[in-house]
Amino acid sequence: MSPRYAHITGWGMAVPKKILTNKDLEKIVDTSDEWIVSRTGIRERRIADANDTTASLASEAALRALEVANLHPSDLDLIIVSTSSPDYIFPATACLVQDQIGAVKAGAFDLLAACTGFIYGVNLGSQAIKSNGANNVLVIGSETLSRIVNWKDRNTCILFGDGAGAFVIQASEEPGGVISAVLRSDGSGADLLSVPASGSRHPASMQTLYDGLHYIQMN
Repeated sequence: MSPRYAHITGWGMAVPKKILTNKDLEKIVDTSDEWIVSRTGIRERRIADANDTTASLASEAALRALEVANLHPSDLDLIIVSTSSPDYIFPATACLVQDQIGAVKAGAFDLLAACTGFIYGVNLGSQAIKSNGANNVLVIGSETLSRIVNWKDRNTCILFGDGAGAFVIQASEEPGGVISAVLRSDGSGADLLSVPASGSRHPASMQTLYDGLHYIQMN
């Protein structure tokens, strides 16, 4: 068999309409526009409203990426959604996207790798193509992190916003595309950035709610 290559042929994004500026944050927590910009470069972030979900933003980005690739949703073989703020623990947000966009033949699963999730997703999607397991793969990174941010914690609430980005990756005999990836992890830093509760170690309880353990915690 001739080698198969995984080319990025479509891309799309979606963000909520609501904008939260650093000046707006000055009214909420003890911070300033100068402090935030000098340390992060961030001047504003998008915030989901009541009608926005991780799945809805992901679906919007997906349809835009498919349009660029000139590909119908029914041609997709696999959908990977990378998110740390899924609509539910299960079913997978990717399955919600699969249904919403009409990808009737696609497998779908969520991938949880925090900030590196989209990179992991692109690698997995390209490997599925190179191994002849798929021809058309949709990779999406989507978050509504504003839903799990403690707006009284100036260390975290200045950093996170909401939105989605998507790639269509397709098989080709033309050399190029996603050539290789090196994936590594260091689990010894697990306590430095986490959402401590909602999993099986600290299931939801009155105490976890009182302690704010369902919010992002960061050193």
